Parts: sequence; structure tokens; C-alpha cells
Amino acid sequence: MIGRTARFLARLRDHMRGATLLEFGLVAGPLILTIMAIGDLGYQSYLRAVTRGVLEKAARSASVGTLNSADIDTYIEAQMAAINSKNGTTSTTKKSYYNFSRVGKPEKITTDTAPLGTYNSGDCYEDANGNGSYDTNSGASGLGGADDIVYYEVTISMPRLFPLAKMLGWSATQSATASTMVRNQPWANQGTPTIRCN
Repeated sequence: MIGRTARFLARLRDHMRGATLLEFGLVAGPLILTIMAIGDLGYQSYLRAVTRGVLEKAARSASVGTLNSADIDTYIEAQMAAINSKNGTTSTTKKSYYNFSRVGKPEKITTDTAPLGTYNSGDCYEDANGNGSYDTNSGASGLGGADDIVYYEVTISMPRLFPLAKMLGWSATQSATASTMVRNQPWANQGTPTIRCN
């Protein structure tokens, strides 16, 4: 009996027919996850490229005064409609600045009292967005005026293509953001910011 069992085990050990199925079972899981991850990242790159193209065309039209702020939102929504039909959402941000060096920065302090480098009582500043108070982001909402710099940002959020997100603990949606800055054409004299003191 022991001899028969030993011969059977030896024959089974040398038998190769089931090896391919076992090897495929070990490789299939990681391979499928890798393919889904590549597809997911590729789709995100596609969304970013489409969004950037739409945004840059809208920004060019706005910089020459062809579109106003509402027209830009409508144009971007219309161009992204085919993608958004798959449960996507698009959000648009437009902020205008006096010059490129002020984009995303606080309003410029013109008279600085101690402590230096921070806005406090006794300081004067350029009210770049015209709201009458000092802001840590000097941008004004909208398209600004002639010769102003306009910062555009469009974010699209979509459900992921594959169930990979749940397996890896990722968010169920993916987002792609595109941004650009364009100087408006000088169709008039650029307004200068008002100096205000505290």
C-alpha cells in the first residue's frame, strides 16, 4: 500500500498538465488589477487633456472680449456635456489679477509697519480686487478688465471606470483639473488698484 501511494505521488509530481492552470491562477489577479489601474490612469489623462483643450479655447475667446463670464461657463458646460452625460460634474473658477506676479498671492502691502511682512494696523495695501478689505488672495472674481491677468481653472469629477477603487481603498470618483492664465487684450487703459490704509 505504501509503495503504491509513493508511486502515485511520484507520478503526480512529474505530471505537468495542471501546472499551467495553477500558474495562470497565481498571475491572473495581479495582471487584471494592473490592466484596470492603467485604464483608470489613462482615462484620467484623457479627461485632463479634453478639459485643458476646452479651457484654453474659452480663455482665448474671453481674452479678446468675445465671451463674458456667463458665456464662458455656458461654453465650457456645453463642450463638456458629452463627458458629463456619464454622471460627471464640472466646476469653473475665474479670478482676475492686476499682473502675473500677483496671481495667487496676498494683496501687496505698500506701507509696512512692525511686525514686518504681515498686514496689521497702520499698514497700507493695494486693494487689487476692489472690495475694501485686505485679502490673502488678491484675485477678483470674474474676467477683470483690459490688460488684467485672468486665471481659469476647470475641474471635472467622474465615477471611476473600474471597480478597482474599492479594492485599493481609493475614492469612487476621479477628478481632473486644468488651469491656465491669459492676459486680456489692451482694449482700454488698465485700472490701477486703490491704495487703502488701516
